[in-house]
Amino acid sequence: MNEILIITPKTKVLQMIEAYPQLEETLISYVPAFKKLKNPLLRKTVAKIATLQQAAAIGNVPVEELINKFRNEIGQDLMNQQENASYNQQKPQWFNESLIAGELDARPMLAAGEHPVNQVIADLNQLPKGKIYKLTAPFLPAPLIDKASSLNFDHWISKNAGNEVIIYFTAR
Repeated sequence: MNEILIITPKTKVLQMIEAYPQLEETLISYVPAFKKLKNPLLRKTVAKIATLQQAAAIGNVPVEELINKFRNEIGQDLMNQQENASYNQQKPQWFNESLIAGELDARPMLAAGEHPVNQVIADLNQLPKGKIYKLTAPFLPAPLIDKASSLNFDHWISKNAGNEVIIYFTAR
């Protein structure tokens, strides 16, 4: 490796674990959902697009803490301050359960090693204006939320009694 990878919140998970393979177990210990990176398909998809900032959001840990843990282990200078990704966890005014026009429970897909992003984006593109799409997942799918946001969809994140994450989307 000729170039040293400086670990930042924007570093892709795959970039980091390819440059510093020893950090994979640290990542899994902080964000257990990333244990699925052992699956080659998820490693090629999720790890390739997910940033460490998104991994921190998925694991519900402060991004500075996660980055500094990695940096400390490989001898890089610690990070002082960094902005957190903001994911909406406050019930928005646009939410009304009667407006739910589509939904997907991503848990079976994820358990089978599949990633629901293409299905969700296709569903969102078909969502009538003013309607709501409901996504159920076992963890916060930060890269998917970021992608939907870039396509002008607002979101709201809620957790149910089973500790699954429910994300509601609507077009802006």
